Amino acid sequence: MNINESNNSIDLRSDTVTRPTDAMWDAMRSAPLGDDVLGDEPSVQAFEEAVAAKVGKEAALFTPSGTMANQLAIRGACEAGDEIIAHRESHIIHYETGGPAALSGCMVAGLDGDAGMFAADAVHAAIRHRDIHAPRSRMLVVENTHNRGGGSVWSMERFRSVTDAAREHHLHVHVDGARFFNAATAAGYEPSEFAALTDTMSICFSKGLGAPVGSVLLGPRKFIDRSRRFRKMLGGGMRQSGILAAAGHYALDHHVARLAEDHANAVRLADGLAKIHGIDVDSPFDGLRTNIVFFRPDPAWGGAPAVAEQLSARGVKVLALDPDRIRAITHLDVDGADIDRAIEIVAGLAHPA
Repeated sequence: MNINESNNSIDLRSDTVTRPTDAMWDAMRSAPLGDDVLGDEPSVQAFEEAVAAKVGKEAALFTPSGTMANQLAIRGACEAGDEIIAHRESHIIHYETGGPAALSGCMVAGLDGDAGMFAADAVHAAIRHRDIHAPRSRMLVVENTHNRGGGSVWSMERFRSVTDAAREHHLHVHVDGARFFNAATAAGYEPSEFAALTDTMSICFSKGLGAPVGSVLLGPRKFIDRSRRFRKMLGGGMRQSGILAAAGHYALDHHVARLAEDHANAVRLADGLAKIHGIDVDSPFDGLRTNIVFFRPDPAWGGAPAVAEQLSARGVKVLALDPDRIRAITHLDVDGADIDRAIEIVAGLAHPA
């Protein structure tokens, strides 16, 4: 339960609001420490090795954020003037402050497709002809799950088709896997099975996995060694970061399987909201609901930002994703009772006493 004692609210704004469990705090307090920049941080090294083994990659790099992990992948794979192919609703376009252009001098070609998905034909069509007038098509970025797609999940078949297309054109394949373990849990594939089709991928541990800080970048050892230098260049070198890595390591060992509980709570929330007159709930892509629920209040209620503000005042924190759409995300600090109470509050807004 994530009832904030100071305001008695149910926080569904994001799965980033989670706080460490008591057991995670114990792991953090007992972590052996060194200096990661000097190369002798045992807890960081153990965490990086464990994540790499979990997804079948040669090496991993602990970073302060998923944004940094994604930008390191871009910086490592691309040169200034290159072009990245990604869905137009991708995180690297909307939420990374122009990082591809500012940090790596890259353009991004945005693809269309429902729920953050696109087809192999779209990849082929986006490839630039090799001549002196055009940027070089260099990288394909896929987001799994897809945030602005409502937590949509790439199936193995769909992903393999777009990576096959990418390989035809010698593209570096990177997966923004901020919620990758949510995707693997919902779709039922092994993380290593999916990761085998990638060159690099990022995984965030401060979302549904519940760690307070941190992501990892995974890939070939040579690429990760190169990225470690870029991490230092961008100010991401941390010292006794084993305190944070220990939280991620605990989450890797104990919080992956429980993501199914968040998915069940998201279904519970979506089903409850769908019964409220004036609320339209977006359907999950391919029938797979992860931990994100998008819903649209009747425009007569004043628009999504106004409704989100009213709900917050009544004890349910959500985010207005755009003028007509609200996002709610379930996580380990929210239980079934919280979900039922949130539904009651939304219903009360629809039918005030």
